[in-house]
Amino acid sequence: MKLKQRVVLLAILLVIFIFTKVFLIDNLDTSAANREDQRAFQRMLSGLRVALDPRLEHTLQSPWEIAAQWVVPREVYPEDTPEMGAVMHAMTTKKIVKADVGYKGTQLKALLILEGGQKVVFKPKRYARDYIVEGEPYAGYDRHNAEVAAFHLDRILGFRRAPLVVGRFVNLRTEIKPVATEQLLGTFMTVGNNTCFYGKCYYCRETEPACADGDIMEGSVTLWLPDVWPLQKHRHPWGRTYREGKLARWEYDESYCDAVKKTSPYDSGPRLLDIIDTAIFDYLIGNADRHHYESFQDDEGASMLILLDNAKSFGNPALDERSILAPLYQCCIIRVSTWNRLNYLKNGVLKSALKTAMSHDPISPVLSDPHLDALDQRLLSILATVKQCTDQFGPDAVLVEDRMTLSHL
Repeated sequence: MKLKQRVVLLAILLVIFIFTKVFLIDNLDTSAANREDQRAFQRMLSGLRVALDPRLEHTLQSPWEIAAQWVVPREVYPEDTPEMGAVMHAMTTKKIVKADVGYKGTQLKALLILEGGQKVVFKPKRYARDYIVEGEPYAGYDRHNAEVAAFHLDRILGFRRAPLVVGRFVNLRTEIKPVATEQLLGTFMTVGNNTCFYGKCYYCRETEPACADGDIMEGSVTLWLPDVWPLQKHRHPWGRTYREGKLARWEYDESYCDAVKKTSPYDSGPRLLDIIDTAIFDYLIGNADRHHYESFQDDEGASMLILLDNAKSFGNPALDERSILAPLYQCCIIRVSTWNRLNYLKNGVLKSALKTAMSHDPISPVLSDPHLDALDQRLLSILATVKQCTDQFGPDAVLVEDRMTLSHL
């Protein structure tokens, strides 16, 4: 081999060596992070079944004290929750000591105080499992079973930003009426042989009560967050106008995300990525009604977007409202950890995982099969949307590392 050829060959080998070394160094941390994502996913799968067991490991604490200690700025409950079954068992069995009308809002609910002083929000059953809510994606009454399903999806996605929810049957005559405030009691009525109530809210009407089956009412109870963590309400940057013929800016301005990125708290910190996560979550459950959202007060954009009020979900399994994904396809960014988790849930894993997670709930089956099938289909749409972004901008610009340490100190 001639000297010139040898020099060229050595140069080529050197270039290959340098590129290989750079690639390995650049991807070392990413590979380690991906391996941790895989391990976290396996831990989640192994802990999916939550048996409602009253036993507590920490016998000197009540379930309410344990749940209150879980809350930190970036999660409502920790990844490892051996006491979750005991807390949820308490939510569905503890004696109701007071019942009142629900906090401000548009939909019927009741505020219950359970033995030990824990507040929970009770949402009554309004529809059968196979009922299809027609019309706009935010149409219809709240769905109590949607709250249960959304909580377990939050667990599966690894977000841990939704307060605990569990199904519960209550006897309106013996459990609610004797401890009800005058304001709530005044909304009770009898329709046929069924005890009903219509509560007090923006859309509550005496002509549209929620009715029990006799005296027994199926519903969901959502654990109230500790008072030491007061909430702050924010207008969602991708909220709808709810006015016919009037579009929000994001619905016609293709550069809308650029404007959002220049405003606080989306110009720094994790909040915009939380919005993206929430859009993915809402698209999966079919929730087009997140016009506002809550975070903890005085957080300066550092705390999570809390996944409250998910009941306008699972209304129509045949409707995939793509506009819910607008934050994702307009900003074209997503957390690497979220992207990894979505890929692990492909090929029917999501449907199977959610079905398993909900199997121990008192109101199981929580969802009909068409809704479970819709989740897998919507997941494919999300993955395709991210691929369009990476094809256009490249993976380095789209897949964003944002792994915040969650301290429980």
